[in-house]
This record gives sequence, structure tokens and C-alpha cells, in this order.
Amino acid sequence: MDIDLLRTFLEVSKTRHFGKAALNLFVTQSAVSSRIKLLEASLEIKLFDRTRNDIQLTQAGKKLLHQAELIVGLWDETKHSIVEADEEILTLFVSSISSLWDKLLVNWLKILKQQYPSIYFKGESLGVESQVKGLLARTLDIGFMFEPPQFPELVFKEMNMVELILVSSIKNQSLVEALDKGYIMVEWGTSFLVEHTRVFPNLAQPMIHLYFGRWAVDYLLLAGGSAYLARNMIEDHLEKKQLFRVNDAPVFYKQSFAVYNKKNKNINLIEKSLELFPVIDNE
Repeated sequence: MDIDLLRTFLEVSKTRHFGKAALNLFVTQSAVSSRIKLLEASLEIKLFDRTRNDIQLTQAGKKLLHQAELIVGLWDETKHSIVEADEEILTLFVSSISSLWDKLLVNWLKILKQQYPSIYFKGESLGVESQVKGLLARTLDIGFMFEPPQFPELVFKEMNMVELILVSSIKNQSLVEALDKGYIMVEWGTSFLVEHTRVFPNLAQPMIHLYFGRWAVDYLLLAGGSAYLARNMIEDHLEKKQLFRVNDAPVFYKQSFAVYNKKNKNINLIEKSLELFPVIDNE
């Protein structure tokens, strides 16, 4: 069985949405649908009950969920161990929460390949919970996130400060106008939500709450509205005048972290590679 079928099943199980699963897996929605149909045909069972606005696991799907997690986890660990066994190959397995540093991670990879031409690099986008599991199991070398988990074996290094600015699809909107209708609450971590509530204590609950900044960007470009987004991820849209900064809006700053396991056999490469990470100039 193709392991990607199980990965797709797990992503749909998590998001309960074929479109969101497609974004997270960097494939088309039709590819996600095809994979699920192929998996169902292979197992001769129905995995999801689908209605127009809801996707739920069937009883068979619930039984498969745990097994799929074990199989995918074992496969990733096996691949990691095989590559690690070849001492001539440098390996680095990295993950970041979606939208944190799309461009910076690519620039970092370019620097790494220049410094270590033969390095085997695997990068993916995972939520914090999945990153922590990988870090603890040492199947993931570095996880980039906003709020580092508190585990004795995990250490973290302060990375770039991320500037979150309020942008709108409408030019010259005031702060009041931007927060009135069409405002999207983007999940930038607990500390952001606390500070956001402190700054805007009387703001009504936004009708759209998105976990990933990339989803908010796509929605703003498609349907309009406003949201707090990382400046470095939307600079191109600002330059092209597809999105506009709300100039009288307060700016939030989020400290980002690189998290890794101090017991990881790859510790030397991890620490050296982080020294090569590009720095954001927020001035």
C-alpha cells in the first residue's frame, strides 16, 4: 500500500476537510479525493461519511486511524534510521508550523546546500503537536514554532522575531473598518490571542477563525476581508497591491523558536545548521 494514501487519510481525519487537507499536503483537492477513494477500494471499506458541510469518520475509519498513525510513524522512523545508518550522508529532518517562514526556510535550505552539498534534507509543515511527537521520538531534528513545549529533553533557541501586521483587501481602510466586518482571526498561538484580547477587549467574536496564515491569505485574495498576518509572508501581495496595510493598526511581535532534542544523535549538525539561519530585518 502506498504510504501517501495513509498520510492523506490522516490529514483528512485531522482537518475534516478535503480542501484543507490538500493545502497541508501541497496537492490538489482532486488528488486527495482520489487517494481516499483508492484507499477505500483497497481496504474494501468506507472510511468517511460525507455530507455537504461535514466529514466524519465511519466506525471502520476510526479503527484504521490508530493503525495508520502507527504505520506512518514506523515508516518515517525506518526511513530516518536507514538514512542515518549511512555515515557518509548528512541528514536533516525539519518541520515548521504552516506559514511561519515559507521564504526564509527556502533561503535557509539554499545556504545549507551550499555549506553541505551532499546533505539529505526533508522539510514539511506540521502542527505543534505532531512536531513535538517527532522531536521526542527523534524522527524530527528541528521544529520551528512560536511557543516551545516544556519537556526536559527538548531545548530551544530563539530565532527571528515575527512581525504581525493587520492587512486588508480594501485600500485605505481604518482600523475600525477593518475590524468591523470580514475580519479573520488567525491562530498565531496562545500568547497572541491573549495580547489580541488585551488590545481589542470589545471586539466581537470574528466569524472566521483559521489555524494557518496561508489559508487567510488565500481567503483574503478570493473573498476579501482583513487579518493579522506575518509581514514577511505577504510582502509580495503588498507590493502588487493585492493586499493593503491598515496603517493605524497596532503591530504584534511574536518570538519564534527552533526546538530540538538534546539527545538527538544529529545534535552537531542541528546546532551548526541553525547558526546559518537567515535573519529577518524588521526595521
